[in-house]
Amino acid sequence: MDEVPVVKTRRKGKSLTQSVLIPSEQMVADALHAVPPGQLSDLAEIRRMLAAKHGADICCPVTMQRHLVRISQDGSAPYWRVVDPDRPFARRLTGGVEQIRDKLAAER
Repeated sequence: MDEVPVVKTRRKGKSLTQSVLIPSEQMVADALHAVPPGQLSDLAEIRRMLAAKHGADICCPVTMQRHLVRISQDGSAPYWRVVDPDRPFARRLTGGVEQIRDKLAAER
């Protein structure tokens, strides 16, 4: 059974609104599994793909990062395929920068 996506409306500027997908951890994990092994993909592109798939304007970046931290803790999905080891966010994940580099290298 597919999850029902949570899409909320929020203000954008003074008079506009936008729809924001609040992804579940399973949605994020499924997107990570779809990334080809050994390839570093753009996290922003994954967020755009999830938003488009569920009819939203954007995918919440904060929720996405929280899920990535959790996924890195339990190892349930290949998070290293979307986290650039040279970006500060990589240090927040379990194993840090070196683990991301090692896992990417092992898949090549």
